[in-house]
Amino acid sequence: MGNFELMKELKIAGVGKIVLVLLDGLGGLPMHKGGATELEAARTPNLDALAAEGICGLHIPIAPGITPGSGPSHLAVFGYDPRIYSIGRGVLESVGIGFPLERQDVAARGNFCSLDEQGQITDRRAGRIATELNRELCALLRSVDLPGVDIFVETVKEHRFILVLRGEGLSGDLTETDPQRLGVSPLSVNAMSPEAERTANLVNDFIEQARMLLHDQHPANMMLLRGFSKWPDIPSMQEVFGLNPASIAVYPMYRGVARLVGMEPLETGPSISDEFDVLEQHFEDHDFFYLHVKKTDSAGEDGDFDRKVALIEETDAQIPRLMALEPDVVIVTGDHSTPSLLKAHSWHPVPVLIRSQRSGLDNVTVFSERACASGALGQFPAIDIMPIALANAMRLGKYGA
Repeated sequence: MGNFELMKELKIAGVGKIVLVLLDGLGGLPMHKGGATELEAARTPNLDALAAEGICGLHIPIAPGITPGSGPSHLAVFGYDPRIYSIGRGVLESVGIGFPLERQDVAARGNFCSLDEQGQITDRRAGRIATELNRELCALLRSVDLPGVDIFVETVKEHRFILVLRGEGLSGDLTETDPQRLGVSPLSVNAMSPEAERTANLVNDFIEQARMLLHDQHPANMMLLRGFSKWPDIPSMQEVFGLNPASIAVYPMYRGVARLVGMEPLETGPSISDEFDVLEQHFEDHDFFYLHVKKTDSAGEDGDFDRKVALIEETDAQIPRLMALEPDVVIVTGDHSTPSLLKAHSWHPVPVLIRSQRSGLDNVTVFSERACASGALGQFPAIDIMPIALANAMRLGKYGA
């Protein structure tokens, strides 16, 4: 529901705890005709049990046929209409690593990439270089000098970094340099409004200086910039839903989007088991938890069907630990689909289960795309997940007499 005035009117104080387990890029497709998706191929007895105890369906992140980015699809699952509340990838990454972003700053997410001798992209992620090499390359890029602005280049993780420009009169209304395909050259930045012309020129100057600095570096001999953006105006989950929310996420971008909607980031180790450790340790401190599993999406983007299956199974093995905490509402879903077949995000609806003592029942006994298609929730917008969860937690009042 994009109508937050209704949520604010109906929210009621409560003690019901909600846990959202989000497997990034969960939805998939068969690798061959008549085959199973990654979720169908995985052995998931614990998720299947939750499906049998609750209600299931398929959510649509943005709109039918629309392939979502990670930021918009996460916002939708958190209850924010991404067509109303737009948060750029640069801001998400910056906030995610704790960078002290200021209102006038323009931030972009960067990928170190590999170019061939003709200047064409051979790997958009430079082989997912080690984070330590990323730090060395970021230090190199800090030597770029631009007139009238301060430059910040900070490591995120592996091939990812952020670029932040700080100065007066900057605009995030810019095109991206990543063509999102191989065999072509990186793009120049263009202004999408007259106010952004100066910023576009500054960023193109940065790109040319970076090209010279990175020329002899291998495999990361160039970089791509996406998601130019400034700090958004967005209400918090406390304000809208009356929650005291927390996030458990390894990757900075996902901590970033959670912080922007008011979640307290909880520090965690790198494994799925580590994340459930943190959930156990802080379960009494918050009433809403977002636990993010990233590598299902990475496996899908790499076209690694078997690894995505294994990661789903690894998550399933942790579910008994979650249920031992006796949360009032459990949601398990993804932010979008990333089929290994396509090696990319896709437009396909995403399986979702909602389990509580009040959720009602349907005939679904297996958590999978095909099973969820026949669930009681049907196909519905992702922004409706939060109102349904709040109702199941007895945290929404009655509308009207």
